[in-house]
Amino acid sequence: LRLSDNHFRIPISLEPLFNHSRLKIFHAKNNQMNAEITESHSLTAPNFQLQSLSLSSSYGDGVTFPKFLYHQHDLEYVRLSHIKMNGEFPNWLLENNTKLATLFLVNDSLAGPFWLPIHSHKRLGILDISNNNIRGHIPVEIGDVLPSLYVFNISMNALDGSIPSSFGNMKFLQLLDLSNNQLTGEIPEHLAVGCVNLQFLMLSNNSLKEGLYLTNNSLSGNIPGWLGNLTWLIHIIMPENHLEGPIPVEFCQLYSLQILDISDNNISGSLPSCFHPLSIEQVHLSKNMLHRQLKRDLSYNLLNGSIPDWIGELSQLSHLILGHNNLEGEVPVQLCELNQLQLLDLSNNSLHGSIPPCFDNTTLYESYNNSSSLDEKFEISFFIEGPQGDFTTKNIAYIYQGKVLSLLSGLYLSCNKLIGHIPPQIGNLTRIQTLNLSYNNLTGLIPSTFSNLKHIESLDLSYNKLNGKIPHQLVELKTLEVFSVAYNNLSGEILEWTAQFATFNKSSYEGNTFLCGLPLPICRSPATMSEASIGNERDDNLIDMDSFFITFTTSYVIVIFAIVIILYVNSYWRRRWFYFVEMWITTCYYFVVDNLIPTRFCH
Repeated sequence: LRLSDNHFRIPISLEPLFNHSRLKIFHAKNNQMNAEITESHSLTAPNFQLQSLSLSSSYGDGVTFPKFLYHQHDLEYVRLSHIKMNGEFPNWLLENNTKLATLFLVNDSLAGPFWLPIHSHKRLGILDISNNNIRGHIPVEIGDVLPSLYVFNISMNALDGSIPSSFGNMKFLQLLDLSNNQLTGEIPEHLAVGCVNLQFLMLSNNSLKEGLYLTNNSLSGNIPGWLGNLTWLIHIIMPENHLEGPIPVEFCQLYSLQILDISDNNISGSLPSCFHPLSIEQVHLSKNMLHRQLKRDLSYNLLNGSIPDWIGELSQLSHLILGHNNLEGEVPVQLCELNQLQLLDLSNNSLHGSIPPCFDNTTLYESYNNSSSLDEKFEISFFIEGPQGDFTTKNIAYIYQGKVLSLLSGLYLSCNKLIGHIPPQIGNLTRIQTLNLSYNNLTGLIPSTFSNLKHIESLDLSYNKLNGKIPHQLVELKTLEVFSVAYNNLSGEILEWTAQFATFNKSSYEGNTFLCGLPLPICRSPATMSEASIGNERDDNLIDMDSFFITFTTSYVIVIFAIVIILYVNSYWRRRWFYFVEMWITTCYYFVVDNLIPTRFCH
């Protein structure tokens, strides 16, 4: 019997239909439900066993939940929505109808707790009980009792407690809406790992922790687009898995996101161009298979192109890691606008041009936080979850992980094609702990302003074309543990071999022909060299002149002796040599006669 979309006044008890024993389907949505006929306890149970019942969108109010349903055991489809029924939620309905596959009790006024049958209910696929007054916890065993659910909506109720991890046992779940409740705690790891078919996840307007942490869980497949529905998320941490495919365009809806870490996966493509959350601070996409034009900060990929100028708009960015790519072009001056930057890694690219001198306006700083503040500083708690990358200081190759990174600040520009002088303004980065400018084409002097880097632990200027002397002011760097100026054109005496500089071996200085002093060979004229070590930083000589004259004279004498010996031993070459000399003398003679002497006889 189908009476939908009319203006009938239908009693919620359905008493007029009790004698229709063959009735299986009764649909009467969009009618008026009322309680004019009072349900009598003297009436017998209905003679029918319904399979499908729909009374949704019926403009009733103040009716009670129909008691005839107590006697129904063959229901497969029930829709009783928008009726504003009074009373408690009918938990018994699932217990009595083991064939029930779809249940809609939406926008009613049902109250009380929500509990489940004792035994597993494997037929139920859709359960929507949203917009009621249901209270209490979500049953912890829900994923075990209702394993076949693919739609579950219990939003807009008054549920509290945490999200049960047993949701992860719902292998077929596609839509989960728990929004607009009073839930607390974290998003269960097992939910994201186990719900392999989940497409829509709505958790907004609760009191959940604002992060999704799924490090090293062997996750596979594409990143689900439903993550974009969690617009309140500030952390998405999913490194060290087996995720693949592109980054979902739905990520553009994550307006509050501060940290995104999906590094060390098999993700391809690029970050969507619309992904531009103003609050973003850290984006870690390293060790993937990204290969398109650069859209954000990535490392260990195949990115090409130049670093975009809009990078300066990410004013809250604290870590920018672009190392080990194929980037080219110049280092953009807009990097100087990132006044919250703590770590900058542009190493192992093909960048050229000079280092921006405006780095004195950039405050690279480290966070001095003790363990008691770990829960208060999300930057620290984020890195505990596992974004990784190499970071060398104090002769140790650290990993970007845990509390360590929060205590580090660094500038990595190594392995590029940078030219020009090192800006002395870098000496104003007084909080920096690691500075690596190695493997470039930098020239000029080592700035004496480096002596201002009081917290520096690692300084690598090797494999450049720097000249002049090592500034004696560097002895003031008491925290220095890693130091290398190898393979440059430096000259003069090495800094006094005391304190921390006594710990650096010759590998820190090798490849500079005219450097001398411990741990390299002793300088030939200590007095002169000692006086020169205090010397003039404006001296741009590429070589030491005393050493040059000695080397040149020795080479000249060796060449002459070699010629004499060859002519003495080999008669053929001796004859050829004398013939060459004779021809050269004759040619010079006739040149003089033909071009100079005749002019005198003309007069």
